Amino acid sequence: MSEPLIELKGVSKSFGQNPILDRVDLTVNRGEAIAIIGPSGTGKSTILRIMCGLLAPDEGEIYIRGQKRERLLEDAEDPIGISLVFQQAALFDSLTVEENVGFALFRRSKLPRHEICELVNQKLDMVGLAGTGKRYPAELSGGMRKRVSLARAIITDPDDPRGSPEVLLYDEPTAGLDPIASTITEDIIRQLKGLKGGCGAYVVVTHQDSTIRRTADRVIFLYQGKIHWDGSVHDIDTTDNPWLRQFFSGSVEGPIHIAG
Repeated sequence: MSEPLIELKGVSKSFGQNPILDRVDLTVNRGEAIAIIGPSGTGKSTILRIMCGLLAPDEGEIYIRGQKRERLLEDAEDPIGISLVFQQAALFDSLTVEENVGFALFRRSKLPRHEICELVNQKLDMVGLAGTGKRYPAELSGGMRKRVSLARAIITDPDDPRGSPEVLLYDEPTAGLDPIASTITEDIIRQLKGLKGGCGAYVVVTHQDSTIRRTADRVIFLYQGKIHWDGSVHDIDTTDNPWLRQFFSGSVEGPIHIAG
């Protein structure tokens, strides 16, 4: 097997006196489609932020394509592109869709405006939003806003030698969406992997059953900062793992204890 794109070794993280991750080992390989699941407050979003370099662990090591990460993303770039798609879309209300998607290129690249606009239109077309560039976020549905944030995550400067992001990280990409909007988003997440201008692998944090089953090949169950199951999505319904069985059944009886 080729070298992992991302590797976490013994990663721990606490916020104050509250431990969130407890010596987690996790790898993301090229071509993988991973879902991280588990009850709320168990560290799923924290893992994404550590993976993309927005948050430093208290203990442990992070390797990006075999290179140990010594600093946060703001201090040093990784050898591969890693993009995070935020749960709430995080768009600028005062900017158009075009300006939101091309924001980083408008600010940092030396590309002429018309070339950036062409790139923006290509990415909007890839996420099923062709022709929306002049609209504002307030004119879009929740599902459309999430797809705008996805387009923003995959746009890159063609002069950047890293090119398109190798890894996309999705934080609850279908939360709050109706079933049809969820299906559209799930299909786009799948289609972008391996597509030119898309990504080489992705990790999805989600609670939604359809998103787990439609977007993931590998499922990781996280509870109380530890990985309790790591297996194929096809094994979800046959495993006797008590944490997974309780999670998918919604039972209040089992090893998962949620404060009422």
